Amino acid sequence: MPVSQCRNGKWRIGNGECRYNTQEDADKAWKAMEYFAETYNDYPEAAVNNAKRALKWKEEKGSSCGTSVGWARARQLANKEGISRETISRMASFKRHQQHKDVPYEEGCGGIMWDAWGGTEGVEWAIRKLAQIDRNGK
Repeated sequence: MPVSQCRNGKWRIGNGECRYNTQEDADKAWKAMEYFAETYNDYPEAAVNNAKRALKWKEEKGSSCGTSVGWARARQLANKEGISRETISRMASFKRHQQHKDVPYEEGCGGIMWDAWGGTEGVEWAIRKLAQIDRNGK
């Protein structure tokens, strides 16, 4: 989507509002939109399976573990949906919970929520992918 100058001398992105004072400002905003709009679904199949396992347990046995965000992540991964850089960053930061990953589902929340976020394969992929995106822009 290109930027263009409006009759009033301001700049806009596509058919959007004439709100940017300079072409540089409009270009920067467009690049930021592209950066955050990009999604990725090349995470490992093991991450998909981990999320599916956690969702199946919750469906069959019930679980009060986790947050709506964690369960939304599990659904995204299980459905192989594209996820944004911001979401990948949150997945990577989930590594801080790794010490609880071996807690059996029936004994606590550590294992099921670790798997909901893609498990070891998903979190490690997120760490690598985040570095790749930040290094290469993709």
